[in-house]
Formats: sequence, C-alpha cells, structure tokens
Amino acid sequence: MVAPRPGTKMQIHSYKHNGSLHRVWENSLVLKGTETIVIGANDKTQVTESDGRTWITREPAICYFHAKHWFNIIGMLRNDGIYYYCNISSPFVYDEEALKYIDYDLDVKVYPDMTYDLLDEDEYEEHRVQMNYPRVLDRILHNNIDYLLRWVRGRKGPFAPEFVDGWYERYLTYR
Repeated sequence: MVAPRPGTKMQIHSYKHNGSLHRVWENSLVLKGTETIVIGANDKTQVTESDGRTWITREPAICYFHAKHWFNIIGMLRNDGIYYYCNISSPFVYDEEALKYIDYDLDVKVYPDMTYDLLDEDEYEEHRVQMNYPRVLDRILHNNIDYLLRWVRGRKGPFAPEFVDGWYERYLTYR
C-alpha cells in the first residue's frame, strides 16, 4: 500500500457499508504517513455530505487513522480542552485519490476529563439490519469499541496527554 507524504494535502473519504460515499473532508495536511498510521491535521476545512450540503470545521483537529484498528480518532482543540470524536470504522486504505474508510455509525465522544459517551447506537442498529452486516462484523466492531475505551482509560495513543498538542505544534510549522 502506498502512504501519503508528510507535508502534502489529502482528502478523507468516508463511505457506508453498501459502498455509498458518506462524507468528504478537503485539504487535510499529512503530518505522518506510513502504511500503518496516518496522522493529519485540518482547521476550517470544508466537508461535503453525501447529499451535497457543505459545512466548515470550527476548530483545529488532529486526525489519527490506523490500518489495523477498526476506529479513527479526531482530537479537536477547543478553548476548554481537547475533545475527541472517535468513529467506529473499518481500518483505512490510502490511494492516490484519498484516505478512505467505512463509517459504521457508532461513535465515541470523549471529553477533556476523559469521560465519554457512546453515540448513535440506534443509527447503527438501523444500518446493521438495512445493510445486512454479518455477525462477525458486529463482533469486530464491538470488540474494537472495548479496545478503544481501554485506550481512553489508559490515556494511550491519541489520548496520551502530549499527543494532540505535539502534533498540533508540528502542524503549525507548516502554516
């Protein structure tokens, strides 16, 4: 697999299980790009929804993608601390067009004090039935929620105290 080069811009494409395009982020800056891990950053980036609507992100964010984990993590830098939005998703793939993953609806929102909420369980259940997710996929996704929450509680990976701030400092050197 090819990896994006640090210092370049990439798009991020989110799909649904049935292959339909869900959401596109424009112009995320690659801070680290390997076959296994991609770390990107964006601020005031245009996002296009599947229905064509667009919106602009409000704050700087550090995005963490892994080729082996069934989640990705967005650390948003706000005035009162770092908030994390974690998408339960397929591992990423990268091609010359974009970084791509399948969004499986379940999300975990993590607050600056490391408390968290599991979101969109009803949407997941609806799509699980509608798109006929295999039972093994359901198990993989729920096992990865457990794994992700161990990272949150242990402050590992992107939840480590210096992770987002350190990568944001790197991002600022490109601006």
